[in-house]
Amino acid sequence: MSEQASSKRRMKFNWAPYVLIIPSLLYLLLFFAWPMVQALVLAVREDDVLLGLHEQPERGSHVIGVLARGTLIEIQDRQANIVPREDLDIPGLITEVWYKVQVRDGETEQLEGWASERRIRVRETDEEGNPTWGTVRPVIGADADPLTPVYIEASEASDIIGWLQPQTVVDILDQATLEIWYQIAGEREEEALAGWVQSRYIRTYPDTTEGRIDRGDTGQFTTRFIQRMINDRFFRPALYTTLLLMVIIIPIQFVLAIIMALVIQARIVGSSIFLGIFAIALGVSDLAVGIVWYSIFTHFGYLNSILQGLGFIQVPITYLSADTRHWIIIAIVMAEIWRATAIVMVIVVAGMQSISQDVLEAAEVFGATLWQRVRFVILPLLKPSLQVALILRTILAFQVFAVVIAIGGGDVVTVLARETYRQYYDLRNFNVAAAYASFILLLSMVTAVFYLRAVRTQEEVSG
Repeated sequence: MSEQASSKRRMKFNWAPYVLIIPSLLYLLLFFAWPMVQALVLAVREDDVLLGLHEQPERGSHVIGVLARGTLIEIQDRQANIVPREDLDIPGLITEVWYKVQVRDGETEQLEGWASERRIRVRETDEEGNPTWGTVRPVIGADADPLTPVYIEASEASDIIGWLQPQTVVDILDQATLEIWYQIAGEREEEALAGWVQSRYIRTYPDTTEGRIDRGDTGQFTTRFIQRMINDRFFRPALYTTLLLMVIIIPIQFVLAIIMALVIQARIVGSSIFLGIFAIALGVSDLAVGIVWYSIFTHFGYLNSILQGLGFIQVPITYLSADTRHWIIIAIVMAEIWRATAIVMVIVVAGMQSISQDVLEAAEVFGATLWQRVRFVILPLLKPSLQVALILRTILAFQVFAVVIAIGGGDVVTVLARETYRQYYDLRNFNVAAAYASFILLLSMVTAVFYLRAVRTQEEVSG
């Protein structure tokens, strides 16, 4: 019995790992997958660009075709339908108000039905502002019908149940707000289309027989925003500068980070002080770093002051201007190297801690020089850490923004992140901004896959 009980305990399913992974999955879905999908959709989908044409002037009627936003149309007919109360604040809505009226006792005949607001003059309202009674307006015009029609429903398409004389006193029992529907005709791709649409989507011209589609009720997938991004005059300079900064900054940072890590690993006197000095930049924000290095390179900054004090120059040199673009790039490179090398250094130091000291001592015993130990022992064993550092640093390089703005203003020297900001906040082109963001995401993913394939451990290669 004891063996059976122990066997059942061994066969019991372990739910703990699956429970523990749920928070990670929720985090990935909420803060990575969902925003990424939304950005991609925004970059390739244009909302409110197509307007569906209904067979009848009703929301639920069959859609028989679509016309594009901006299409010139001919208005053939119109009809009013009751609009839901929650739609009353929609911009562009053209409405009519109808009153349910009842002829007061003592008038010519008892009659109850719906009449247009245009034919009823409200004489009194209640405390909430709702009309309670009024009179029938007289109609001016020799050819106009002096009688006001009363309909069975709040629509001119319903049956007329009677007529009211001018100045007839009526009680107002209820009111309804109706939206105008237009029967329109237009062309799309040389095909003539006609159908009913709501007035909220149409901008009419003064003659009320023609107009254009102001916006649609559905969207479509398009490459227009990607094309606008590629054709943007800042796209190529931004891409070139971003890649140039990566090519210059990342190799220098890795060389410096490995040197720092070797100094700390050597456990010389004061190595902990060196670690603290190297890590100072981790506590400084991107914008603060940009401002500091701007103060160094500006016309009356520290660099000119030092050079003038030492007698190397007589007048201050202008480093940060449209004519000295190369100096702006140099300043950005130096600021980024100072700011982000510590990130790589921390990852490399953590990786070196996992390298056995016996391995390094054995290589030294067999006569390996420092360069040989670094090349053939340390770097191969650091590949997992280098993968992480390369991926992280490259992603951060694609996102460089505050330093560029602080040093160069983002106009003379621009990067992809700066153009994403410009499109979103300055130009309010949200779709093009999403295209830029998606492009940065794509570049980050491609480089991450490249690093994972190029910097592989021996176990990964053999597997």
